Amino acid sequence: MDKIYSFPCFDFYPLFLIGWISANYYNDSITQLAPVKFRIFDSNSLTMDRRSFLLKGSLASLGGFWWMNSQALWAAQAGDEFMVYNPEAPAYALNALEPYIDARTMEVHSTLHHKAYSNNLNAALANAREEFRKYPLEKLFENLDTLPEPLQSAVRNHGGGHWNHNFFWKCMTPNAASKKPSEKLLNLLNRDFGSMENFQKEFKAAALSIFGSGWAWLVWNGVKVEIMKTPNQSNPLMNTAPGSVIPVLGVDVWEHAYYLKYQNRRAEYLEQFWNVVNWEFASAQLV
Repeated sequence: MDKIYSFPCFDFYPLFLIGWISANYYNDSITQLAPVKFRIFDSNSLTMDRRSFLLKGSLASLGGFWWMNSQALWAAQAGDEFMVYNPEAPAYALNALEPYIDARTMEVHSTLHHKAYSNNLNAALANAREEFRKYPLEKLFENLDTLPEPLQSAVRNHGGGHWNHNFFWKCMTPNAASKKPSEKLLNLLNRDFGSMENFQKEFKAAALSIFGSGWAWLVWNGVKVEIMKTPNQSNPLMNTAPGSVIPVLGVDVWEHAYYLKYQNRRAEYLEQFWNVVNWEFASAQLV
């Protein structure tokens, strides 16, 4: 569960300078290496041995990386409370969905793409006005069109990417054969789509019809279940009243979700998706 953190602001940017300055005092007395030249702004040539160059660059890069990825923690004013969102990893091994979704895709998808959405969301919230930092993500979604820019775009794109992937991992399971839909969900699918087979056909068609990147969803509005499509990282919770639209099942049709295994064969990916659907999780969303 995402947490609220409260602490004073510390400026970690000097770590970058400290790393570089410390490296300048490094004395390479062990190995004599050929000097390497580089230019700054194409105006002045500097010379240093290769080991010093690598050391200084590494320390400076480390300091800079630390600073950039820490802005969600230090950008708030002293004593401010704000939400910090961490990506939820899949609750199964990265190779557990094979042969339908391969381990390499799951690794790249969860550890790179999903993590980047979460980090970028945190950075945007750290630089937002104080009241928005304390909002739960669902409240930001609910009031999306009223948020100022650039926060609005960050919540739509990075907040959506964070939430959507947390949800997506739970929509899948390596034990799909034992995760059957509940009687309530099955009855709704039969009533609103005619049969499970018809629902799967319509859901696949909707996902295939998304131009570029986006998501296809099965949602519950308290009266019936229906299929929705959203572009990019938008989701059904955005600009809707709480509880009026509840995601039940979602599938990611960004190319990073399937391209390593299926290339441009989105239809095949969607067909194989049914082999890993966690109907038990989907059924639990009906409240």
